[in-house]
Amino acid sequence: MEERERWGSRAGFIMASIGAAIGLGNVWRFPYICYANGGGAFLIPYFVALITAGIPLMILEFALGRKAQAGAPSAFARIVGKKTEWIGWLSLFAVMLIFLYYPTIMAWSVNYAVHSATLRWGTDTQNFFYNHFLQTSGGPGILGGIRWPILAGLAVVWIAIYLCLFKGIKAVGKVVMWTVTIPWAILVIMVVRGLTLPGAVDGLKFYLTPDFTALLKPNVWLAAYGQVFFTLSLAMGTLIVYSSYLPKKSDISNNAYIASLANCGTSFFAGFAVFSTLGYLAQSMGVGVPEVAKSGLGLAFVTYPTVIRLLPFCAPFFGILFFIMLLTLGIDSAFSQVEPFVAGFTDKWHFSKKWALPLICFFGFLVGVLFTTRGGFYWLDIVDYFTCTFGLCLVGFLECVAIGYIYKARKMREYVNEVSEFKIGKWWDVMIMIVTPAILGISFVWELIKLVQNGYGSYPRWTSFVGIGILVLIIILSFVLAKTKGREE
Repeated sequence: MEERERWGSRAGFIMASIGAAIGLGNVWRFPYICYANGGGAFLIPYFVALITAGIPLMILEFALGRKAQAGAPSAFARIVGKKTEWIGWLSLFAVMLIFLYYPTIMAWSVNYAVHSATLRWGTDTQNFFYNHFLQTSGGPGILGGIRWPILAGLAVVWIAIYLCLFKGIKAVGKVVMWTVTIPWAILVIMVVRGLTLPGAVDGLKFYLTPDFTALLKPNVWLAAYGQVFFTLSLAMGTLIVYSSYLPKKSDISNNAYIASLANCGTSFFAGFAVFSTLGYLAQSMGVGVPEVAKSGLGLAFVTYPTVIRLLPFCAPFFGILFFIMLLTLGIDSAFSQVEPFVAGFTDKWHFSKKWALPLICFFGFLVGVLFTTRGGFYWLDIVDYFTCTFGLCLVGFLECVAIGYIYKARKMREYVNEVSEFKIGKWWDVMIMIVTPAILGISFVWELIKLVQNGYGSYPRWTSFVGIGILVLIIILSFVLAKTKGREE
């Protein structure tokens, strides 16, 4: 049995945890959700969600990994009991679904970084993205052919993921010093540039002007909890395996506060870069900010390229800078999704990481080819929705039940306080046993009702059955692997 790897320094662990949390969604998802849910007023439920659910669950996962000195499946088996091992496997299969499609978005960024040199998208960025770059088919039932430029970008991304991980966790600690600080530096440049553009103030008003009536809407609070939960990389097994590489004398609560606050601070700061430039775009086009404020992929690959094209000087430079920022934001999240999956198998069966890592990377690339097809965009959206809305939500709920009621929240809190400078009180027990599982349970049921009534988006009903089928399959696989006997330690 190989001796467990260790972080080279506490800073490496913290930066890796921050890198896992800070991803592409910080740039395009948080600013839009903030704007759409009350503007500045949204920061109130967002901060409440961070304190009552985000930080408590991060402390739980850090504590579980550090105490068990193992990845998610083995951690649950050793600390809570063999019957809960399947929860750990479920988190790994959920994160597997994410690392199957997430690198494709990074592959788009690779292509767009190249296109930025000549501003190839021209004046109609929406038409370029959907019809020329993705060449989207008529729907999810029509895959069409492979888009070779995207496939080439996907190969580059998976090679980068492998190179970041193959030398072990100490090398990851060194890599994240660059891949976390570089996007921060670029973000500062983008904010400064955005604030100096005409119309920037109008954009920031739409971002930050509080609409306190929004606080009376339940969906705004659910949006805040959903954003905090998913942005911190919770329920993915990542934080459990990262903390398992900590030396036995390592702080837990301080690390959780630092990592979570750094992530949420980055999201908030990114909003200044996004909405200052959207204000400029709105003024340039003679329309209101709401008309140019799009969510998700539309913001990153349609709206922002439009802004870049209209910049008065150095447009290609800022284009390249923006998509390099997306790449460096994404790479930390990407390899943090692969690492727990690798660790789950190496912990239980003591496979050599030297062989397990390239096999899993090749598997990820091979399945990822689906998302490089002309119908791949639709499947990326569908898999993302079902995984994040139902898969991760279910894992988070089960984690709270397992630690809060089976292992007992009090015992885990006492363990955290033994090894941490900053002590947590009984409030943590309440959050893990009542508040967080209640919010996750309500969110799960709320979304399930909407899915049954309306389906997902404008997709055919059969895609919902496929999505639910995938979730049922990973639950079954989780039980099967949990029942499979591992090698004796």
